[in-house]
Amino acid sequence: MAKHGKLQIALEYAVARTILFGMGILPRPVAIGVGVTIGRLGYLLPGHLRRTGERNLEIAFPDMTVADRRRLLRGCFESLGRLLGEFSQLPRATPEKLRQLIEYDEVGLAHLREAEKNKRGVIFLTGHLGAWELHSFGWSALEYPLSFLVRPLDNPRIEEMIERVRTKYGNRAIDKQSAARQSLRVLREGGTLGILSDLNTQTREGVFVPFFGKLACTTAGIATLALKTDAVVIPTCAVWDKKRKRYFFHGDPPVELVRTGDHNKDIEVNTARFAAAVERMVRLYPDQWLWIHKRWKTRPPGEADVYQ
Repeated sequence: MAKHGKLQIALEYAVARTILFGMGILPRPVAIGVGVTIGRLGYLLPGHLRRTGERNLEIAFPDMTVADRRRLLRGCFESLGRLLGEFSQLPRATPEKLRQLIEYDEVGLAHLREAEKNKRGVIFLTGHLGAWELHSFGWSALEYPLSFLVRPLDNPRIEEMIERVRTKYGNRAIDKQSAARQSLRVLREGGTLGILSDLNTQTREGVFVPFFGKLACTTAGIATLALKTDAVVIPTCAVWDKKRKRYFFHGDPPVELVRTGDHNKDIEVNTARFAAAVERMVRLYPDQWLWIHKRWKTRPPGEADVYQ
């Protein structure tokens, strides 16, 4: 089994490296075109990812026509393909090239500058929306390095390859499994911490709060960190603007923390506020969110699996 495991790791790494390296040597427009084409092919192929996306869109937009839901799901696959093409270009990306590619939301930046001036820690509350890899990468190249929570991939060689790209301009990856102490230190020292907060969570790590009108088990860790450090929680994402042919770094006003004196209630209330903030961003750019993830997989006791 050990030998088979090593062989599988090596083969997966070889495939991933070939894809990224092969796309990486292409001119950016061609690499993006290849990525989008891969995404469109992924949408056309029947399988569990497409079925999951269709079910999620039924839950989130029950009154939407089937045609409109298919349009959003097709956009989701295209967005993932664009992200693949964009990621392949990051090893050669320079601040000068990124400035031509990225436009910042000045309103969102103003809230961030205020937090920096007051030397408060900042949590970038974000999700798998648009170009999340470019979001943190671009920030480190054009502003300053940040820390981000990540679940390492099962293949350590692929994880090492991807982390080299993510940390090119000084970003630091923090393993989610042992993140508490390091994350607290970052925020207490006035640093910036990026957290993807839109994935399904197990009940031991999360609480059930509304997301698109249906209870979703959501990580309680962000509320815990924010309440302990009084960090500024800024909802933010990086999305593709088709008209401008650039990425727009969207930033919303900070989510104000609620403190009632009841710790458990504070965790639940603030987690619900964070989930609502992420939902607002997804509603703004619904064709760029990760609909193929089983967001509502974990159910409250007694509730049936919504994906059966």
